[in-house]
Amino acid sequence: MDLLNTLVDKGLRRETPTREEALAVLATSDDDLLDVVTAAGKVRRHWFGRRVKLNYLVNLKSGLCPEDCSYCSQRLGSTAGILKYTWLKPDQASEAAAAGLAGGAKRVCLVASGRGPTDRDVDRVSDTIKAIKERHEDVEVCACLGLLSDGQAERLRAAGADAYNHNLNTSEATYGDITTTHTYADRVDTVHKAHAAGLSACSGLIAGMGERDEDLVDVVFALRELDPDSVPVNFLIPFEGTPLAKEWNLTPQRCLRILAMVRFVCPDVEVRIAGGREVHLRSLQPLALHLANSIFLGDYLTSEGQAGKADLEMIADAGFEVEGAGEVTLPEHRAAAGGGGCGPGAEQAGCGSHAGGGVCGTAPDAAGASASAEPRTDLVAVRRRGAGTDLAPNA
Repeated sequence: MDLLNTLVDKGLRRETPTREEALAVLATSDDDLLDVVTAAGKVRRHWFGRRVKLNYLVNLKSGLCPEDCSYCSQRLGSTAGILKYTWLKPDQASEAAAAGLAGGAKRVCLVASGRGPTDRDVDRVSDTIKAIKERHEDVEVCACLGLLSDGQAERLRAAGADAYNHNLNTSEATYGDITTTHTYADRVDTVHKAHAAGLSACSGLIAGMGERDEDLVDVVFALRELDPDSVPVNFLIPFEGTPLAKEWNLTPQRCLRILAMVRFVCPDVEVRIAGGREVHLRSLQPLALHLANSIFLGDYLTSEGQAGKADLEMIADAGFEVEGAGEVTLPEHRAAAGGGGCGPGAEQAGCGSHAGGGVCGTAPDAAGASASAEPRTDLVAVRRRGAGTDLAPNA
C-alpha cells in the first residue's frame, strides 16, 4: 500500500505526515489491519527496538474532584463506586511505589485528583518524591496533579521529579463539550510550565468518547506541536455513574488503528498504552506492543488492570523485552535535548491524567471504518486493592 510505504519513510526521517495521511490510517479497513500494524511497527522498532517501558501508578488522593470532566470517575457529581481517600502519607506512597518497582517498573507516576495543587500539596508531593528516591535512587518519578500555578513545576523539579503529565483531552474546538470547569488553554499552559521548568513533558489523549476521526487527528497534531517526550493513549473506560457510561464506541481493531496513527505522527516519542487497554484491546493487546513502546503495569487509578504477572508474560510471549532501569527510553537525539520519556497516561480517574476525542455522544462516522462495540461492562472493575486500602497491590 503506497500510503503505508510513505508513512514508514516519513517516520524513519521524523517527518510529519499530512492530516490527510493520518486520517487515511484511521479509515483503513479491517482487512488491511495487519499491514497497518506491520508498517507502524517498523517505525516503532527503528526508534525503540523491542524494548517495553513499564510504568506504575500510585493514586495519592482519590475521588472528590471539583472538576466536571465527563469521562472521569472522580468528577464532580460522579456516582461511580470508586475508592475515596485523602492524601497518602509519604511513607504510604513510597510503600505503594515499591510494589511496582519490584514488578519491573522503572517509572512511578504520582497522581492526585483535583483542579490543581495548592502550595501545601506541592510540599506533600515533594516529600513523597524524596521518600521514594531515598529507597530507590534511580527510579524515574512523574507527577500528575492537575493545573499548575507559577513556580510549582520548578519546586517539583527541585524535589526530584523527572516529569509532569497533563493531557490535552481533546481538540481545542470541542474541548468545551467534555469539560466546562477549565479550558483547553489552561491545559496547554500547564504543559508549557512543565517544559520551562526542565521537566520531561507528557501529554496524551483518550479515544472512545464518540469523537470523529478529525478530532483524533487534531489532538495528535496538537500534541506533536507541544513536543512532549511521551504521549499516553487512553481508551475510555465507561464507568457507571459518569456521563459517558453508555459510550462503547471502540473495537480492538479501531484501537490498533488509533495507536498506529499516533506512532506515525509521533514516530520518535514514547507512545504509552494507558487506561482501557484490557477493556478495549482485549486479546489483541500483544499486537499493540508493535505500535507502542510503553505500558502501565498492573492496576490504574480507580480501575483494575490485568495481573502484573500477565503483563510480563504478554511482553515475553510477543517477543519483546522489559526495558531495564539503566536503559535510556528515548532515542539519542531526544534524550540529548533533555527528555527522558514521561509519566502517567493513567486512565479515567484523576485530573490531568486523561485526554480524548471530540463531541460526546456521537458515534464514529463511516470514515472510521469501525462499528460500535458491544458493551463489555464485565471488564470494568473498580480498584479495591493497593493504594488507599489494606490489600496488596497488583504489580
